[in-house]
Amino acid sequence: MIWSGRFSKPVDDIVNDFNSSITFDKRLFREDIRGSMAHAAMLGAKSIIPQAEADKIIDGLAGILEDIESGAIEFTKSAEDIHMNIEMLLTERLGETGKRLHTARSRNDQVALDFRMYTINSLRLVIRQLIDFTCLLSRLAEKHTETVMPGYTHLQRAQPITLAHHLMAWCEMLSRDVTRFEDALERMDEMPLGAGALAGTTYPIDREIIARELGFSRVTNNSLDSVADRDFALEALAGLSIMMTHLSRMSEEVILWCSMEFGFAALDDAFSTGSSIMPQKKNPDVAELVRGKTGRVYGSLMALLTVMKGLPLAYNKDMQEDKEAVFDAFDTAVLCLKAFPPMIETLVFNCDAMEKAASRGFLNATDAADYLVKKGMAFREAYTIIGTLVAHCINSGKTLELLELPLLKTYTELFDEDFYRSIELKACVANRKSAGGPAPQSVLTHIRKINDFTDKRARYYEGVY
Repeated sequence: MIWSGRFSKPVDDIVNDFNSSITFDKRLFREDIRGSMAHAAMLGAKSIIPQAEADKIIDGLAGILEDIESGAIEFTKSAEDIHMNIEMLLTERLGETGKRLHTARSRNDQVALDFRMYTINSLRLVIRQLIDFTCLLSRLAEKHTETVMPGYTHLQRAQPITLAHHLMAWCEMLSRDVTRFEDALERMDEMPLGAGALAGTTYPIDREIIARELGFSRVTNNSLDSVADRDFALEALAGLSIMMTHLSRMSEEVILWCSMEFGFAALDDAFSTGSSIMPQKKNPDVAELVRGKTGRVYGSLMALLTVMKGLPLAYNKDMQEDKEAVFDAFDTAVLCLKAFPPMIETLVFNCDAMEKAASRGFLNATDAADYLVKKGMAFREAYTIIGTLVAHCINSGKTLELLELPLLKTYTELFDEDFYRSIELKACVANRKSAGGPAPQSVLTHIRKINDFTDKRARYYEGVY
């Protein structure tokens, strides 16, 4: 053990296995090596170690990175974690020079840096996926600005909207996920290396050199906080949980739409599965798995919140439990964002079924009341009259459109021939021109806004994949 000078006997094998994190934190090797290169460069620039040795360390780390990526290196549990594994490999290759790398840093600030860099990189990948998915949805919406469907409250048919309007609601959710992650990235943009174990260092380091090299805008302000908190990881998990909530709600709607009871859409064969016993079945497994995996991401958030809730400053070994939760949450989210968009892209929408559903259930009742209001009647009085007419229709098996004008006039003389045009489904949708409404022109305005939003970000995140 690199740290074994204080100890008089070796660590028990059980403790070594229990203490080791290399089985999962090995995925941090790129961040660890990149951070170590920046640290070595700073040590040389500040003459804390000779420049020639700093250069040798950087070259040695580059060689280790190449060997890890080629699969030529096998990590060992005896070195505990990825940080000690890489330092041990470096020392084996460079001898005494390799031992100089850890000058002016601790594993505490080293892991805080690696984990923060991993979280930042992973969030950028998720953002890129969200942008692509949002673009897909807006393209799909553009094809369906005239496709009338029911809008629901309480899962009951409520008012007519369009499929485009519904898809753009999904876009809004995803765009907020993007900006939520971007807000989090702004707070994460602090470089913790140089905090040491908890109290900084006596060496004349320049943390700004490392920050610039690694692409951070600034350094952290307090050495205790730098190594003791994981709120950046918690914020990432919270954002992922909200994003998965959105994907889960979309999944639920896809599942409903593809059921025979709704019949609004059909899954492509490539994105559905069958039954082992029922030959007729076509199951929405992708959507169901996304819905199910949402709970898994929630669990990661709750796990890390529970780990952190009672820890005194500064670092505690409990915090080793931070990574698996974050790794699993990102893996799950990235996988869902790979599988879900192509399933949506290949959906076949039954526009006739949507419009037929919108024509039943008196979805134009509010528009009928608005007709009377625009003729001068108070809304509550109009509401009561239309409600009474709906009850009459239910009892007589009719719709509002089929009620004859003489009957309507027994309720109020404000009814006229133009009433029937005002409650046609297309008119009900087209008249809702208020900003954010389902009228085709309003939805097209929304699509343009979303496209502007995604175009700017697509260029910024272009190199993330």
